[in-house]
Amino acid sequence: MSFKRVITIGSAIVAVSAIFGGCSHSGSASHNTKHSNRSVALVTNGSGVDDKSFNQAAWAGAKAVGAKYGLKRGKGGYDYFASSSDGDYLPNMNQAANAGYKTIFGIGFQFNQAISKAAKAHPKNNFVIVDNIVKGQKNVASVSFRSNEAAYQAGVVAARTTKTGKLGFIGAVKSDIIDLFQAGFSQGAKAEAKKLHKHITIKNQLVGSFTAPDKGKSIAQAMYASGVDVIDTAAGSTGNGVFIAAKAINQTKPAAKKVWVIGVDSDQQDQGAYKDSTGKSANFCLTSVMTGVDAAVKDIVSRKTFPGGQLLSYGLKEKGVYLTRGFISDSAWQQAQVAGKGIISGQIKVSQHP
Repeated sequence: MSFKRVITIGSAIVAVSAIFGGCSHSGSASHNTKHSNRSVALVTNGSGVDDKSFNQAAWAGAKAVGAKYGLKRGKGGYDYFASSSDGDYLPNMNQAANAGYKTIFGIGFQFNQAISKAAKAHPKNNFVIVDNIVKGQKNVASVSFRSNEAAYQAGVVAARTTKTGKLGFIGAVKSDIIDLFQAGFSQGAKAEAKKLHKHITIKNQLVGSFTAPDKGKSIAQAMYASGVDVIDTAAGSTGNGVFIAAKAINQTKPAAKKVWVIGVDSDQQDQGAYKDSTGKSANFCLTSVMTGVDAAVKDIVSRKTFPGGQLLSYGLKEKGVYLTRGFISDSAWQQAQVAGKGIISGQIKVSQHP
């Protein structure tokens, strides 16, 4: 499940073993003293910091903070705590706060309770929750992305790309966040199909997990077998299985007959690289619906005053969500931009729920 914005957000990251929850500091605190008030820690969800999605984008933001302020990875600088399960969220938050990291990010809506408890226990630290809202706590900022707006554009592109008229959407779990992606994609695809006088159908399926690539793979295989030729994903590392399925299929075909995947949160184009049946290099990642977590992390940490108690929302207008150019045709790209202008002007109202 991404973004450049008028308001961007700053975050850095604390490294922790996913098994033991122990902090790994590769930098020296002495190098980080000058800007220790900019120190930042990231607590990941179960997908890990290299999930090629939400967590990875946030980690890029943390490293950008380090580069901007000359901070090293480690205490007083930036690092991340990796969580192997939901039970790790609060211990990792507390460990990051006790280690002296000033601003601590919880990457994902699942962190609501953990951040609320940690913020009460550590009133001198700043906490940020992404994709959820914590109300009434002055040392907690909440960040949301209007992902349905960029997902609408992705739907426009998919409607203009499909040759079979069959599209797919694979989401992680039923939630307000996944609803944004599903609703926007479906609305954009149907609106564009109507303009083209083209009949399309959309198969939607939730996997039930952000960390089940095998399930993502099997669901994608079934969708492609049914004639779907473009699948949009919003499923964390579960979505990696969709790329695996598409690659296996595309390697048996000429590039002109490929099936497509639309990535999410970070640019997943590298996962779409493959060689077709003729040995020619090609790519099946049509585009990625970007969420600017990296820019958001950098922005928040860089502010003179922490926006505690505030809800920061980023959409197309703030350049907080957007599509990568990827391998979108010129005509489809142009129509996606037309749709984007309509959304920003208010002429197009994008639904938040399917």
